[in-house]
Amino acid sequence: MRSDVTQFELTAPATLTEVLRRLADNPGRHTVLAGGTELMVALNTGRLATHSFLSIQHLRELRFIRETPDTIQIGAGATFTDIRGSKIICAELPLLAQSASWTGSVANQNRGTLGGNICNASPAADTPPALLAYDANVTLISAASMRELPYRDFHLGYKRTAMRSDELLHTITLPRIYAGHRQYIRKVGTRNAQAISKVALAAIALVEAGRIIDIRVGAASLADRPLRCTAAETVLIGQTIGGEGMEALVRKARAALAGEAEPIDDIRSTAKYRIAVGANLLEEFLRSL
Repeated sequence: MRSDVTQFELTAPATLTEVLRRLADNPGRHTVLAGGTELMVALNTGRLATHSFLSIQHLRELRFIRETPDTIQIGAGATFTDIRGSKIICAELPLLAQSASWTGSVANQNRGTLGGNICNASPAADTPPALLAYDANVTLISAASMRELPYRDFHLGYKRTAMRSDELLHTITLPRIYAGHRQYIRKVGTRNAQAISKVALAAIALVEAGRIIDIRVGAASLADRPLRCTAAETVLIGQTIGGEGMEALVRKARAALAGEAEPIDDIRSTAKYRIAVGANLLEEFLRSL
């Protein structure tokens, strides 16, 4: 049943400071609205829990892509179109650029934001696997403080995050250390465009003298949250790629991923299928090395 829009309040504070003040004064009362692409779906199906919204879509303080010698910093208000159009992201963080191109239609990409994709906390979201593989950090701000934490610690469960009710996601920071890494991303969906993922996997690895010396794997739709596949990483780090031991290594990596994955059955797919496809994608990446 569609929500009655007359029962909702929407305000657009003029400054970021004012947004943070309102969140601090009434913790839990407001929902922050950036692009609104997910919230509009919930509105249409009558699933909105809160009735007061603070729009931040217009705040230029949150819409930026900056370079430092060591990092690329992306504001939570940067749109997917901004990300796709960034030369530095396309050159150094191609997995993020690719995942941004998967997020809905062009209209959705013009409106939807990276911060919204993260904070919506869907286990099937497009950008989290790349952010996990790139070992991103997030900066959270409130009227009283600022704190930074690894993105891998941000998602606590289904639609649950480490962000407090008075906080706002401000910046996503990624290190500029991947020039020598092999990079991989693939999404499996019902169709090639505008489809929620059945399974997605992003991975990077640094191989020197035939040995994996660094590897990180992020996945979507393999758990109740975006999943960093640490068990698979542990099996693979330090191992020789190729040669006589390759088949055994692939089997161990597949088993490790299957052991840490806890997907669900839903209308898009089954848990059994998701585990099998996730393992297939990991194997495809390993063989590409």
